[in-house]
Amino acid sequence: MVFMAWDTLSWVAVSIPILIWGGLLLLPWRPWSTRERIEADPQTIPAANLGEITVLIPARNEANMIGDTLTGLQAQGTGLHVVVIDDQSSDATAQIAAAHPNIRVIDGQPLPDGWVGKLWALEQGKATVHTALTLLLDADIQLQPGLLAAMLEHKRREGRQFVSLMADLRRTSFWDRLLLPVFVYYFKLLYPFALSNSYCRHVAAAAGGCVLVDTAALRQVGAFASLHNALIDDCALARKMKNAGYHTWLGLSRGVASLRPYGTLRSINDMVARSAFTQLGYSTWLLLAVTALFIMAYGLIFAFLGLPHVWPLALVAWLAMMASYLPTLRYYHMSPLWALLLPLSAALYLGMTWISAIRYWRGTRSRWKNRSYGKGSLNRPGI
Repeated sequence: MVFMAWDTLSWVAVSIPILIWGGLLLLPWRPWSTRERIEADPQTIPAANLGEITVLIPARNEANMIGDTLTGLQAQGTGLHVVVIDDQSSDATAQIAAAHPNIRVIDGQPLPDGWVGKLWALEQGKATVHTALTLLLDADIQLQPGLLAAMLEHKRREGRQFVSLMADLRRTSFWDRLLLPVFVYYFKLLYPFALSNSYCRHVAAAAGGCVLVDTAALRQVGAFASLHNALIDDCALARKMKNAGYHTWLGLSRGVASLRPYGTLRSINDMVARSAFTQLGYSTWLLLAVTALFIMAYGLIFAFLGLPHVWPLALVAWLAMMASYLPTLRYYHMSPLWALLLPLSAALYLGMTWISAIRYWRGTRSRWKNRSYGKGSLNRPGI
């Protein structure tokens, strides 16, 4: 009788990851897909007149990357207005930027209480914009030739007021290859691009590294003052845009290349932990729920792979899990064998989320660029 009860319990338990991964693959909005994308078209460069666009680049201690970022912009076309807001850098960021032709450099003022550094820099730069469109670009992002023209054409064709692209994160080490594509994969599961790009206001998301937006819309929603303490500022801005009746679009692009080197587990942990618990709304209950979900989705597969009467079902669940990750690996030209390590990636991301929570409980809301943000007044993200 005991063995029969254990057999029944095993069959029920192993069905949980099958339902999770099989259900994910069958969702009509296909959150695992990479179909939402914009790629660079170098052939558009000779005809690209970009005089209607002002680029705002908040930069803090980016001397190693700002030069390549500006060079990439100058290869996009003619007439582009570029403004670099030097956010109290202690290195040569401002000098390197000023050495490039047709680049305006603003000396950023000290960070006021209650503001996040990037948003304060953008708020100062916004006053310089007199064009119909604004490109918000991180200082570590290099656009491939033709990307901005392709982005502008897509924006017009789709009738969107806000278009953002998720950068291709630099992969130079084992840890980069193990974790950075998974970062994109989880972001797409959390904010399905198809739903975010729909007119439904309940799902809004963006990738803050590269955002092309109507300047009038930016001003109408009160950016950036209305978001001044938001750590996940890109999704918060997209939500404000949607709530104001504007149409947003989010996609992938290999033509938006991140120059920032991670390379180590520690550096990736710092990147993830600075906002992971913020993403959960600082909710301990949500953290426990996510932990339980990861255990059911990944842990139960391995728990039952060794049992003779249920291992085939556990294998089916593992194959479905891998199938959901393969489109992301194909998009970034990576071996499908990396899908075998998805459970390891998941365990590390769960650990980073707990580290983020522990930092918050100790009084540090986030740490980035030698700045620490306490709990203070919170701007909670929403889906």
